[in-house]
Amino acid sequence: MNKGIYTLILRLDIPKDIRIGALGIISFKPGYYIYAGSALGSGGLSRVSRHIRFSRERYRKAKWHIDYLMEEAVLEKTVCAETKDRLECVLAAGIGGTYVEKFGCSDCDCASHLFYRKEEPTEEILAVFEKMGLKAVEHLVR
Repeated sequence: MNKGIYTLILRLDIPKDIRIGALGIISFKPGYYIYAGSALGSGGLSRVSRHIRFSRERYRKAKWHIDYLMEEAVLEKTVCAETKDRLECVLAAGIGGTYVEKFGCSDCDCASHLFYRKEEPTEEILAVFEKMGLKAVEHLVR
């Protein structure tokens, strides 16, 4: 399976307080949330398919930070790029801006891997991948 990095673009329509595992209850405002992740393990980018399946079917109990958010928000799109390099932190830094502290980054030194935008961020995300020299593929999930 091809390996790479990805973003999940989620939409939340109303303000919500959501328990995010060990992070506790976090207040989320309406808008778009961008999660930066890696798919470098044995399953590669099939990890993105598992996120999509979880968002639709809730086929297992939430385990990762992003699972808790996906139980409440709508997964709108994914943007993925193939790479064998550990670039998810570079991707997160490239997205930057308003973020949810400590979200999805327990295995690195980043402040967060989840970012907030008031407006739909797909073009911005594609530009970040391009700036990194990666060819990104966008997939509409809804």
